[in-house]
Amino acid sequence: MIRGLYSSAWSMLANNKKMDVITNNIANASTTGYKKDTVVLESFPALLTKRLSYNKVSDTSGNTIGTMEHSSDVGEVFTYFNQGQLIQTNNKLDMAIKDSPTTFFAIGVLEPNGDIREMYTRDGSFKINANGMLVTSEGYPVLGENGFIMLESDDFMVERDGTIVQNGDRVARLLLRTFSDTLVLRKTGSGLFETEGEFELVDFNGSIVQGSLEQSNVNIVREMVDMISVMRVYEANQKAIQTQDSTLEKTVNEIGLVR
Repeated sequence: MIRGLYSSAWSMLANNKKMDVITNNIANASTTGYKKDTVVLESFPALLTKRLSYNKVSDTSGNTIGTMEHSSDVGEVFTYFNQGQLIQTNNKLDMAIKDSPTTFFAIGVLEPNGDIREMYTRDGSFKINANGMLVTSEGYPVLGENGFIMLESDDFMVERDGTIVQNGDRVARLLLRTFSDTLVLRKTGSGLFETEGEFELVDFNGSIVQGSLEQSNVNIVREMVDMISVMRVYEANQKAIQTQDSTLEKTVNEIGLVR
C-alpha cells in the first residue's frame, strides 16, 4: 500500500514536469524559430540494496536483498529540431534557414570577462544597430566568417550560401554551424542554444532565404491533446492516492481497535 502511494506520487511529479513543458511549447508557438520540447518518461531504475561486510568492503557476490520500483520518472527533456514553416515577410533583414534543420546562425554573446562566446539560433529576425552592426532582436551580434557583420544600410542581398552583397561587393558571409548530432545543444533562453561537450560539424547543404522567417515547429492542436491527456493521468493518480490514503487510515483504525 505504501508502495502504491509512492508510485502514484512519482507519476504525478513526472506528469507535472510534462505539463510544464507542454505549456511552455504553447506559450512559444508564435516565437520565431522556436523548437518544441517533449518529456521522455522512463521506468524508475530498480534500487538494489547490497550487504556490506564488516570490513567496509562492498559485497561483490551479488547478494541482493530487495528491489523497488517507483513507477515512471522524467528521463530527459528532448528537443525536436525539425524545420518549422517559412513565412514571407519581404523584410531584407529577415532570414531563414531552409532544408537544413540542424544548421544554426552563429551569434556572439559577450561574457563577463570580455570574451565573445559563440552561441546559436534559428531566429533570423535581425536588425542593424546604431553602429551599423547586424544583430539579433535581442541585440546580440550576428557572426560572419570573419567576425562581426557591418552594413551601411538595410539595402543588401543575401545569397543562398549566406554571402551578403552590398553595393555590388561581397561584404561578409554568415557564419553557419551545421551539427552532426543535435544532442550536444542545450537551450539557454532568448531562442539561443549552447553546446555541451565535444561536437562535430558538417557541411551546410541547405540555403538561406532572405525576406522570410521560420515559424516554430509547435503543433498547437497536438499540444492541447497532450495537455488533456496529462491532466487525466494526473487526476487519476490523485484519486488513487486519496483511495489508498483512505484505505490505510481505515486499516490503522481497525488494528487499533483490536484488544
